Amino acid sequence: MTAIDQTTTKMITPAAEPQHANESYVALVWRRFRRSVTGMIGLALVALLFLIAVFANFFAPMDPMETHASFSPPQAISFTDKEGAFSIFPRVYATAETEELDPVTFQPIVGPDYDNPHYLGFFVKGAEYNLFGLIPVDRHFFGATDGQPVHFLGTDKFGRDVLSRAIHGSRISLAIALSVVFIVTVIGTTVGLVSGYFGGAADTWIQRFVEVVLAFPQLPLYLALTSLIPVTAPTHVFLTFVVVVMSALGWAQMSREVRGKSMALSRIDYVLAAIAVGATDRRIIFQHILPNVMSHVIVSVTLHIPSVVLLESFLGFLGFAVKPPLISWGLMLQDTSTYSVIGSYPWILAPVGFVLVTVFAFNALGDGLRDAVDPY
Repeated sequence: MTAIDQTTTKMITPAAEPQHANESYVALVWRRFRRSVTGMIGLALVALLFLIAVFANFFAPMDPMETHASFSPPQAISFTDKEGAFSIFPRVYATAETEELDPVTFQPIVGPDYDNPHYLGFFVKGAEYNLFGLIPVDRHFFGATDGQPVHFLGTDKFGRDVLSRAIHGSRISLAIALSVVFIVTVIGTTVGLVSGYFGGAADTWIQRFVEVVLAFPQLPLYLALTSLIPVTAPTHVFLTFVVVVMSALGWAQMSREVRGKSMALSRIDYVLAAIAVGATDRRIIFQHILPNVMSHVIVSVTLHIPSVVLLESFLGFLGFAVKPPLISWGLMLQDTSTYSVIGSYPWILAPVGFVLVTVFAFNALGDGLRDAVDPY
């Protein structure tokens, strides 16, 4: 064969197939999901939220139950010294009384104590805690290097650090949301699969019961059911009851969605073929229908978590969710019940920021997953 023939043969040789020709479904969804900017941002924020919730003691600069001056304003991070010269070392200045008097009240004017700066750093010593409940540790991610209290978001009416309490509150708020969504997903998916696959009289009776559950006005029912528990009940009992009540009223919508998917899938050829060869109903449901429904269920879970977080925050604000000594974002918002407090101490609204970030993170993650699972 001449050199020209060899060159011609190379030119007409078909191009190599792309590397992703035999990708699995999960790999294909992940490749599509990575193209979504908002989805990746949501994934990063969700991962950060769970990391902060798991290691709340480490990320919180102070003990959430430690008390100082009530309603202290946030201490701003400064890069300037007393004379105003720039410094690369961040610091905060504690609030102290100055020698000047207010011309109206004749009280000492409160201002930053420039003579005693508290330098900031990472992995500093602070309040002791037990890592995973076992290992005694006194290191915190960020704080004052001299161990002095620092209030980046101010303090509440009892003098407790707002930032530390918001970080610890993420544990309860996310735990409630995940518990409720898990129960709702299990019950709703099971009921939806059974109703959509079997149809007939079973589907009719199940759907009438689902309609009854959906017809309840949820907010008045939440308030009525949670008010049945005595104030003196143990904290874990109250928390369990709240989770059960939220779950009992939240599974119906999930079952409706799964039922629609199951009814469509039960008429597909491979399901009819499985029925023809004598496959059991259990095998058809769990081997053929459930795997094809899971993509929709996963997306619904990521979109349902923000609604539970908002509901817990609202009920906590009304005093029907979490009781002290537990900490949640909704419970912290009880301090904002009067306009005078909000006007004078606006920093106690900081938990609202955590709720907004959480809702945005899960919504962005859910939108990215929805586009990746069903791009058309």
